[in-house]
Amino acid sequence: MEFTKTIKMRRSTRGYKPEQVTNEELSKVLFAANAAPVGNGMYENVHLTVVQNAELLHKMVKSTAEVSNNPDANPFYGAPTVIIVSCKVTDPAKIGSAYANAGCIIENMSLAATDAGLGSVYLLGFIRAGAINDSLKKELGIPEDFNPVSGMTLGYPTEELVERNIPTDRIATNYIK
Repeated sequence: MEFTKTIKMRRSTRGYKPEQVTNEELSKVLFAANAAPVGNGMYENVHLTVVQNAELLHKMVKSTAEVSNNPDANPFYGAPTVIIVSCKVTDPAKIGSAYANAGCIIENMSLAATDAGLGSVYLLGFIRAGAINDSLKKELGIPEDFNPVSGMTLGYPTEELVERNIPTDRIATNYIK
């Protein structure tokens, strides 16, 4: 797929078919994660957790509903796969770097997903709300010295991904020559 077409087709997907993504598709998405830029090349400070276990996904949805006090909360929109990005942050003043690294990783994965015909959505709210408590963190196999920073859903969208018109003036830009 042409890169510009991929960008035009990428969007947040909030409806998924129940079928699981193939290992080949997942591998392409994870390759894109590993190709993303990470500050100072410190890839050892990033950890990915791929969750495809329906019971664990349900526990995370339930935890989100509890911590947000919203029984209808469903941050995954029925996606069969969720990828959690966790980071090791040794200096709390550098937490911004962890979020920047995760953002780069998730954008690469989202573009790779779109290129493969998969849907995705960036996840931040359920993690910031504290839905991944220590018990869930342990069940998810997230290393003890890492903290979930963000994540993304992955799956076959219920609505076809189509190219959209993207105006080039949505973001104010000034030029200094």
